[in-house]
Amino acid sequence: MEMKKHEDCCGKHIKGIKCNVQNCYYHDCDTHCTANEIAVGPHNASTSGDTLCATFKPKEF
Repeated sequence: MEMKKHEDCCGKHIKGIKCNVQNCYYHDCDTHCTANEIAVGPHNASTSGDTLCATFKPKEF
């Protein structure tokens, strides 16, 4: 039932991917990513702090 409620409000999301970037186009009304896929980079990162979401797209308000 919770999944149905979530889809009514926000659309489908990538299971297991959490996103807190509220100004991203793919951020839903909760903490999920609704992109079809995500890309994380850069390729030469050595810690999680060095990574970023290359799928980020600014949300137009």
